[in-house]
Amino acid sequence: MRDFDPAEIRFAAGHYIAGATVEAPGERIAVARPSDAQVYAELPVACAETVDRAVCDAAAAVRRSGWASRPPRERARAMRRWAELIEERAEELGRLEALGSTRPIAQAIAGDVAGTAEGIRFFAEWADKLGGEVVATRSDHFGMIVSEPYGVVGAITPWNFPLSMASWKVGPALAAGNAIVLKPSELTPFSTVRLAELAVEAGIPAGIFNVVQGTGAVTGDALARHPGIGKLSFTGSTRTGAAIMTAAAQSGIRPVTLELGGKSPQLVFTDAADLGKVADCIAGSLLANAGQACVAGSRLIVQRPVRDALLDKLAARLAPIRPGPTWREATNFAPIISEPQAARIDAILARSRSQGAEILLGGGRIEGLGGAFYQPTILAGLAADNAAIREEIFGPVLTVQDFESEEEGFALADHPDYGLAAGVYTADLGRALRAVREIKAGTVWINRYSRTLDFILPTGGYKSSGIGKDLGRQAVEANLRHKSVLIDIAAPG
Repeated sequence: MRDFDPAEIRFAAGHYIAGATVEAPGERIAVARPSDAQVYAELPVACAETVDRAVCDAAAAVRRSGWASRPPRERARAMRRWAELIEERAEELGRLEALGSTRPIAQAIAGDVAGTAEGIRFFAEWADKLGGEVVATRSDHFGMIVSEPYGVVGAITPWNFPLSMASWKVGPALAAGNAIVLKPSELTPFSTVRLAELAVEAGIPAGIFNVVQGTGAVTGDALARHPGIGKLSFTGSTRTGAAIMTAAAQSGIRPVTLELGGKSPQLVFTDAADLGKVADCIAGSLLANAGQACVAGSRLIVQRPVRDALLDKLAARLAPIRPGPTWREATNFAPIISEPQAARIDAILARSRSQGAEILLGGGRIEGLGGAFYQPTILAGLAADNAAIREEIFGPVLTVQDFESEEEGFALADHPDYGLAAGVYTADLGRALRAVREIKAGTVWINRYSRTLDFILPTGGYKSSGIGKDLGRQAVEANLRHKSVLIDIAAPG
């Protein structure tokens, strides 16, 4: 059994700078477990001086270790060893992740920890693949484009998938030869520190991967504004992404990668080959982390002839959930991260109902479990301007709209603000390709709704869902800057 006692888990509760846990003076905040709302730790808040220390130490580590100038395969070797250590410590990391996050222990080990290791391994293999290129010029010139790391990259990760989101930021930055200073969410801070400790154990020089703890308003803002940060990467809400972009611009122009909010459609046509499989995909998207994912397919848009049959199948798949503490192996349905987030879901549903929404399933809390748990919820009868259609809810809430023609379906799929992902279910290849062309989103899945673990496909959004890409070759390229070189090789005379 993988059940564990949360009181027995030990962890480092400070910052991790230059290969050591650091207890800096200053404000401390309480950290509570989502499963039972119990405070289990205090977190130091890194002020501007502590952030400055981390950034300066990271820059010094790059110079001292020669991380950027090492043979690329040497960097890759250390990263591969890091991935192996993550797999070897899967139980330990899984428990630490499940302790204070919304990730049930079985899912944390099989999904999050395994995906983190595989992501690090994927990025390691890019270390010697993106060095630059020779370009065509006049015969008496020699032209090159040289790729160089930025030096120190800043990253801010969200609370919903702490380990895997950290790997998305750290993996490409290190493969490209940078050091990184990362701020995890103050709601889920501790597994990231253990990840950084394992990096040093694997042979990545101390100071190349640093973690500063704290709030977005204090620590995140200081990191975004620090002049020693060459490039920033953030995953989280659209509102916070805009604040980070502003802070970065106010203190010096630098590139920013933003993976932000989503309100992703799942578009189902009457010719979908297997409504049972479609229901599985939609239910999986709604139930995964209790809908607390930026790519959650939270808008079902279904052609009218199959609407009722699909909703019947979907309701059957949403019934057998097992909510409970994340440290119980039997739990397969996550808590909401905090009471304020659950109250926000309540508020959006109340507004949605006042605007005419009909609740087909769920619609309220799951009581008696200690933490904030929310019933899988389906809403119908929604106008285009309904709050549940317009706003990212970040909970297990699915809206239903129906349509007649393909053109109408594509129009409903197009959200005025967001464009992160979309799912399309059809047996018609031509229609699938038309959907890819028409839907304004950074990712379109056909007859599925999920990523794979090969990481070759980049992720990122259109519109207010962000700029730039995580994953894929594009993520590594985003951690490199390019220098043009032109040499005159004409013979003297």
